[in-house]
Amino acid sequence: MLIGYARTSTLEQLAGLEAQQKELQATGCEKVWSEQTSSISKRDKLAEAMTFCREGDVFVVTKLDRLARSVRHLGEIIEALEAQGVGLRVLSLGLDTTTATGKLMLNVLGSVAQFEREMMLERQREGIAKAKAEGKYKGRKPTARQKSEEVVALLAEGQSKRGVARELGISERSVHRICSSNY
Repeated sequence: MLIGYARTSTLEQLAGLEAQQKELQATGCEKVWSEQTSSISKRDKLAEAMTFCREGDVFVVTKLDRLARSVRHLGEIIEALEAQGVGLRVLSLGLDTTTATGKLMLNVLGSVAQFEREMMLERQREGIAKAKAEGKYKGRKPTARQKSEEVVALLAEGQSKRGVARELGISERSVHRICSSNY
């Protein structure tokens, strides 16, 4: 049985998630798990999908970065799948770990992907440091703090913190942070 897994990092990437789901179904996946969460967050649907797999199944993803956040994490996933007798197929790379060549290529490409990510993060840090030195980097604007008065007023009216967050378009954590600094 082909088991599919689709993931995007943010809710704004809905079209990307739908495209992954369609591609997995077109490949013949009988069951597809999907979630919108960061690769470093807890991924319940990934765990569910891997638990669902049985010996002889093939776990399918559209791209390697949709599955693992690092070579180490990829190795852990592959090890768990292999322990169950489950293969891994990455559509964008044409890789299938049910073959020896597929296993080799997956490890090589995983290493390259991790190297590429580390280089990108290093360049990003260098760019931020340079911008700070030139006085150009100010960071993200504190949008929730600008709404502190509105938060306090809505809470005083009896609205729940969740309701206030929804109404003002900020996170519940921001509402809690504003509350703790105002009371």
